[in-house]
Amino acid sequence: MSDHQQTADQFLVWLKGQIPLINHMGFGDLLYDGQSLQMPAALAPNVNDKGTGFGGSLSTVATLCGWAMVTLYLREQGRDCDVMIRDSQIKYLAPVTGDFAAVAELPDQSELDTFISFMDNKGRGRLNLEIEVRQGDKVAMTLSGAYVAIDRV
Repeated sequence: MSDHQQTADQFLVWLKGQIPLINHMGFGDLLYDGQSLQMPAALAPNVNDKGTGFGGSLSTVATLCGWAMVTLYLREQGRDCDVMIRDSQIKYLAPVTGDFAAVAELPDQSELDTFISFMDNKGRGRLNLEIEVRQGDKVAMTLSGAYVAIDRV
C-alpha cells in the first residue's frame, strides 16, 4: 500500500467522524495517488424517486471529493488548513443508474505553485478544480469548483 493510499484510508476514517452525513451515503474506499482522488459511492442510498442518482447526492459527493482533494494535498505539503468551497457550477449530463464515483485531479504544477505561493504569503489561497461524477466510463455530472484554504493559526 502506498503512503498516499494509507493517508487516504486514515483520512476517510477521520472524515466519517467529522461529517456524519457521509456515513449514510454508501462511500467505498478512497483511491488516492497524490495527484488524483476517486471517491466511490453506492447508488442505493443516493437514489431518487425515478430510481436514478439524486442530484443533491451527486452534487454532495462531487463537492466533498474536491474538498478532500485540496485537504489531502495541503496535508501532504505539511499544512493544517481550513478548506471550504467558495463557489461551483454543476452540469448534469446523464442519469446515474448504478454505483458511481466522483473523481478530482489536481491542476497543473504552475497552478499549484501559485496556490502555495498565496498560502505562503497571505495564509490563504484559492484552487480551482474540475470534478467528474462517473458511472463506469460515462461522465454523468461535472462540477467546476473554487476551493479556498486558510491556514489555521
